[in-house]
Amino acid sequence: MSIRLKIVLIVLPLIITTLLLTGASSFFSATNAITGIATEFLGFKAAEFQKYAESQWRLLVENNMTERPSMVAATQAAIESYANSIVRSRTEVIFALDGELEVAMRTGELSVQEAERDALRRIVESRTGDLITPRVAGVERVAKGFYFEPFDWYIVVSEQRDTFYSRVNQITQRTGIILIAAIVLGVIMVLVFAGYLTNPLTRVVQAMETIISTNDMSGRVVVEYNDETGKLAHTFNIMVGALERAYKQIKRKAFEAVVAQKNEHKIRTMFQKFVPADVIEQFFANPEKMLVGENRVISILFSDIRSFTSISEQMMPDDLVSSLNRYFTVMVDIIVERGGTIDKYIGDAIMAFFGAPARHKDDALNSVLAGIEMNEALEEFNAQQREIGKPEFRIGVGINYGVVTVGNIGTDKKMDYTIIGDMVNLASRMEGLTKKYKQPLLISESLHQKVHEQVPCRLIDSVAVKGRAKGVRIYSAKKSLSQEENRAWTLHNTAMEHYYKRDFVQAIRYFQDVRKIFPDDYASQLLIDRCRKYKAAPPPADWNGVEIMTEK
Repeated sequence: MSIRLKIVLIVLPLIITTLLLTGASSFFSATNAITGIATEFLGFKAAEFQKYAESQWRLLVENNMTERPSMVAATQAAIESYANSIVRSRTEVIFALDGELEVAMRTGELSVQEAERDALRRIVESRTGDLITPRVAGVERVAKGFYFEPFDWYIVVSEQRDTFYSRVNQITQRTGIILIAAIVLGVIMVLVFAGYLTNPLTRVVQAMETIISTNDMSGRVVVEYNDETGKLAHTFNIMVGALERAYKQIKRKAFEAVVAQKNEHKIRTMFQKFVPADVIEQFFANPEKMLVGENRVISILFSDIRSFTSISEQMMPDDLVSSLNRYFTVMVDIIVERGGTIDKYIGDAIMAFFGAPARHKDDALNSVLAGIEMNEALEEFNAQQREIGKPEFRIGVGINYGVVTVGNIGTDKKMDYTIIGDMVNLASRMEGLTKKYKQPLLISESLHQKVHEQVPCRLIDSVAVKGRAKGVRIYSAKKSLSQEENRAWTLHNTAMEHYYKRDFVQAIRYFQDVRKIFPDDYASQLLIDRCRKYKAAPPPADWNGVEIMTEK
């Protein structure tokens, strides 16, 4: 038996064993490191998402809005929007399960199959925060979850198992290839250059052991020779380099995600004081469309404090501002709670609209209810004014319903989310008519057609406001009527029917019956005087009952 064969028989098993052990150690260390990083990143996302959800709930608690379904729904929508913003792959899904194992929130297509419910129920009931591997929608997933008590949600941040362990699989394949190549090369090189290979292989082993023991993937093997040993060292360096780049990329992406989240939160918090939250969502979704308007049918509300000039003359500036701020707080809260959007403040006036940027099926009704509730809330506000010795406020609310152009109007340097159009002007005129007819609230004919079955309405007159040739009927409205009010409003509406039929004698009788119930009713007295005028001097044959308004 030759010495070379003896060396081969002695050294080759040692080399093969060393390569296998080193490769296995490298493999397990690398896979553990990658798996650990991926797991920590998944846990980091879950923790950041939990912080965000808790911060949103604290906002509701601090502002006493937890009992308002609309605000709770808005918070849930914000949480879902944030979940969508941190998803970084097509296979990653963030979802929430309620107590019935129904999907309450999700970032992608997801449904719980019947066969999966028992396993998911055990996970939800345990409320575990450890790494879990549930099967959802027929797909194995790796996930981190947490229980969010305010909504009774178990929220899961998950990634497909295949995607989660994809880099581990790559490392397995590469390690296998490297080990096989090393063994083959070792046999050949030991047979030919047994002694020549001893030192280079020793250095490779030492370099690998250093990397494994220190977890410092910046270390590299020195390529000493341009042969198989050098190729082995070079391949090892490529593998470690790829792992190092992947690790740095994961850290950079995590850092960028945290920074982007904080910046976005700052922007949202700052601009929600000036721009509706739905508009901000649209901006982040489609910033290039921010100057594009659209035509939409909405309700437009104008509210104005009557005789504000004389009120301001009776108050010191700081007292006036304080009273105005309290007044605006009360009125704006009502509008927002009814789903309205504040367009702007025009001095002491409020301009708002219902139906943009988000549509609701009850926008028309909610606009009328908001106008009614604003007048109701004014009584409590005036009680406070009387207590502190300040003048009381009286307001008029005019509401119209029709097509307007809505959108962000302006330039990329300064823009306002607002509405424009003839229907806006008519709404403003409606508010002005509240002074003439001494009504706290007036709504247009188009709005009356949408809400007359839900709220009692009283026809006040038919007018052609300044700037419009066509007449429009105007109505007052209330949430409910007392027995006397119901009888008076029925008599008034009947009187209006006779009035438009030119039966002024009969109309006067009905209007007088209204006055018997409410002697101070201004609208019926106004129509009585007009009927008497027409009775004495009948209107022309083409008269249609429309009164021409020459001023606002």
